[in-house]
Amino acid sequence: MELAGESMSKVDTAWLRMDSASNLMLIMGVWVLRPGIRWRDLCRRVQDQLLPYERFRQRIEEHGGAARWVGHEVDIAQHVVREKLPRGKGGAQAALQRRIGELAMQPLDRGRPLWQMHLVEDYEGGSALVFRIHHCIADGIALIGVTLSLVDGGAPPAAKDGRGRPSRGDDWIADSLVRPLAAMVLRMLDAAGDGAVRSFALLQQPARGVKGSIDLAQGAWQLLSDAAALLLMPDDSPTCLKGKPAGNKRVAWCPPLPLAEIKAIGKALNCSVNDVLLSCVAGAIGQYLKAQGEDIAGVEIRAMVPVNLRPPHQMHDLGNHFGLAPLVLPVGLENPIERVYEVRRRMDALKGSTQPLLAFAVLALAGLLVKPAQDAIMDLFRSKTTAVMTNVPGPNGKLTFLASSIEQIMFWVPQSGDIGLGVSILSYAGNVQFGVMVDTQLCPQPEQIIDHFEPEFAKLSLVTLMLPWGDEA
Repeated sequence: MELAGESMSKVDTAWLRMDSASNLMLIMGVWVLRPGIRWRDLCRRVQDQLLPYERFRQRIEEHGGAARWVGHEVDIAQHVVREKLPRGKGGAQAALQRRIGELAMQPLDRGRPLWQMHLVEDYEGGSALVFRIHHCIADGIALIGVTLSLVDGGAPPAAKDGRGRPSRGDDWIADSLVRPLAAMVLRMLDAAGDGAVRSFALLQQPARGVKGSIDLAQGAWQLLSDAAALLLMPDDSPTCLKGKPAGNKRVAWCPPLPLAEIKAIGKALNCSVNDVLLSCVAGAIGQYLKAQGEDIAGVEIRAMVPVNLRPPHQMHDLGNHFGLAPLVLPVGLENPIERVYEVRRRMDALKGSTQPLLAFAVLALAGLLVKPAQDAIMDLFRSKTTAVMTNVPGPNGKLTFLASSIEQIMFWVPQSGDIGLGVSILSYAGNVQFGVMVDTQLCPQPEQIIDHFEPEFAKLSLVTLMLPWGDEA
């Protein structure tokens, strides 16, 4: 008997199965809006500009280990719900942060499309809108496109060809894994040269094509070396942020930092904005560990950093199309200048690597296997990782939604397995916002990490100004 619906891609299937008692695969986000918005207006906007995305009108059916997208009649009231924050210690923001932490561990109903919005109509003189979207629907880059369709003036997905449907480009990687190694090497090198690597935010563009047998041998050697590096990753330093999570989440975010100032520091030090931001993250985590009584000398933690693999013409397609780059952060380096240059050196070492593409292939392979085998493969990476860290570029200008200004945007990507720390960086309207999501078993008070971000940035800014610039000043 022919099954209804459309088969789910292997990579999206892997994300669907990754839910666990300690980590749900939910992408969480929040908008702070002023003035406030009304529930009925929100429902109307969702009906008009979100539901044209096919994935938001489909539930998931699983048959014999395979998953399919099946059409579903959406009841807006089940997906757009009202929230009333309890009054408690710390004020409205603390109450909202606690509620987001609770929602991060509240499973979505598998009998409906896997998304939900929670509207706090009265929040600090405006409203707060919390998003929960299962990672199997889309990755963060794709969801930025969804966001831009929802805001005032955003084009509905039906107006653009292909929007709301996922790219099936990941399946060719899954297929290549069952072929001989030589064929896999050729296919990956060909794909990387032709499209995927051009869209890496993290990686350099490779030379086009494969010029002769020497280039092919070098490319194959790079691929095999990167595969060995992934498989043989050493453990990162044991810290209080690494351990067995309990499944209780807390989130926190800090006041935004000015993007222009971050760019100025990067230019002065000949480093990228990403180098500066990741250095501040490393410094904040190091100071938190030090405050917990840990000796941070020589301490390093590994963060899995998502890397976009989408070709430019597929930026609006849903689904998951990203790899993972393992970045080891030197949290034990307290000198901010020394630390930013060490981060730059490590980021440069990742450029030209095929590790993100290989990580994508691993996810595709995991989606082909039964869940116990998938868990065994993923545990290889998760056991050697302390954090998931995401940096997403948002709109340069301030957006409006239902005629209200979107004053603040924050989001969090899920952790998997026993990973208990997530760090999110989002640029929006000339500012950069830092946020963390933690398991309370490993970090009871995430504010104690967040509170170190701004001082670490200020320290780097001050030391940069004090350097002997000479005629370049």
